[in-house]
Amino acid sequence: MNRNISRGLNMLTQLRSYEPPKWASSLKDIPQFFVQLAQRNTPIHPWNISNLPEGFSLSIKRDDLTGSTLSGNKVRKLEFLLADALNKKCDTIFTCGGVQSNHCRATAVAARQLGLDCYLFLRSSEQSTDIGCKGNLFLNKMVGSRIIVVPKLQYKSGLKQMMEKMAEKLKQQGSSAYLIEIGGSSYTGMFGYLTAFQEMIEQNVLEDYDDIVVTVGSGGTASGIAIGNYLTGSKLKCHAVNVSDNAAYFYNKINEDLRSGGIDVKAEDIIDIIDGYKGGGYGVSAQHELENIIEISRTTGILVDPVYNIKAIRGMLTEMKSNPGRFKGKRVLYIHTGGVFGLYDGRMDSLITQSAEGTNQVFYWGDINDSLPC
Repeated sequence: MNRNISRGLNMLTQLRSYEPPKWASSLKDIPQFFVQLAQRNTPIHPWNISNLPEGFSLSIKRDDLTGSTLSGNKVRKLEFLLADALNKKCDTIFTCGGVQSNHCRATAVAARQLGLDCYLFLRSSEQSTDIGCKGNLFLNKMVGSRIIVVPKLQYKSGLKQMMEKMAEKLKQQGSSAYLIEIGGSSYTGMFGYLTAFQEMIEQNVLEDYDDIVVTVGSGGTASGIAIGNYLTGSKLKCHAVNVSDNAAYFYNKINEDLRSGGIDVKAEDIIDIIDGYKGGGYGVSAQHELENIIEISRTTGILVDPVYNIKAIRGMLTEMKSNPGRFKGKRVLYIHTGGVFGLYDGRMDSLITQSAEGTNQVFYWGDINDSLPC
């Protein structure tokens, strides 16, 4: 059998029929299929983080545990996006993001597992292919994805057109490309977190919590959580801490999904976008943020990434302290969206080996006498 035919048959066997939760069955344009990529159900447990303001209790949903090389929130979106690509008989995936994009890494790995080729359009301020081989890039290269270094352009006004142009060239060579927008945050991808919301319902979230907090960097996860919360009639209040753009941008993004689904409500009425905590900018880390990552790791054993979660956590804690009325109640659930490979991009190295308290505890046996090192 021809290899391409064999590969095509293998890919199609991965498709599974999708049945939405009953509370989402009235939505328009519900995906027909999904592919099983994420590890479920990711656990929820108390999180005894330091500096939690008095009166609040905090738990964490571990969507950093959706997989190994596929870990993080992006894999839930890819279950629907890659199924759509397979159903449309595409053999190549195009997507885009920053050099250390978690979404691009997850897309590259998942595409290869499904027998699809993958092109990653990675935004960089440097006009060079010398982007290194650390963090997410290491995995991108390990699975053989093709990397195109592009300027730091907006998706709709720049990157999309670049991908479309290359997709047309690929078509002339007999291949068919499926374009996934930045972060996988399309209406189709949003169903990943509608499904996750049903998972959370089964984990008793509606009864056990008053508020949900998540990071928002491209909008798809926040959109799915907010829309799921609305459609179920839940009384939870949803918050999303912005780490890349501004509240107006994300409200607009969620409103697009609401219109696509035929839902007559405004994003501003179903989710609270929290501005003011992106620091020096998207992907830019301050020293105190990196030190905070180490403190959380040392005291709770949970690793958070420098691009998304640490900024959202800092924003959440600050708002709890300075503006507690922003929250509906005191029982808060934080959704950990992953990003652990971003810790391996080099920015943490010097902090761990030189200055961080309790992180470089390395001893040689010959130097230890009768007492244990402490």
